[in-house]
Amino acid sequence: MIVAKLGNCRRVFAVWRMGNSLRRRLLHEGPDTIDELLDRHLQKEPKKILADDEEDFLTRRRLTSTRREALSLYRDIIRASRFFVWPDSRGVLWRDVLRENARKEFEDARFETDPEVITRLLIGGRDAVQMAIDKLVEKQKRELDKERGHNNPHRP
Repeated sequence: MIVAKLGNCRRVFAVWRMGNSLRRRLLHEGPDTIDELLDRHLQKEPKKILADDEEDFLTRRRLTSTRREALSLYRDIIRASRFFVWPDSRGVLWRDVLRENARKEFEDARFETDPEVITRLLIGGRDAVQMAIDKLVEKQKRELDKERGHNNPHRP
């Protein structure tokens, strides 16, 4: 009889121990992502407390930087548009169409304050200018090859 009670006690203790370990695991199921794991276990640098003047200065500097980039992009668009001298289907020079559209895009985004959106717009604008210039260069190369092919009777 004592042996039977001892066996019951062992089973109860085993169930209790298993329940405690489950409870411990449920309390801390672990991080969901690597970022959470790193945030939880790495020592964080104390956040610098800036005076209002310093914060204003840094904000102005960031805004000045994006304004400078936007102005630089606009100038690059104007410079690149000089090469588009043929008319569209309405008879308007592509140069003028490109400049008008660039002006409209810049005016539409004039009061944008989100830095991520501004960065996306600047990157998209740079990519568009570069693609337009690349296509123009390819077209000019094809036209030159075509002219050279007509002028050179020995070319196959």
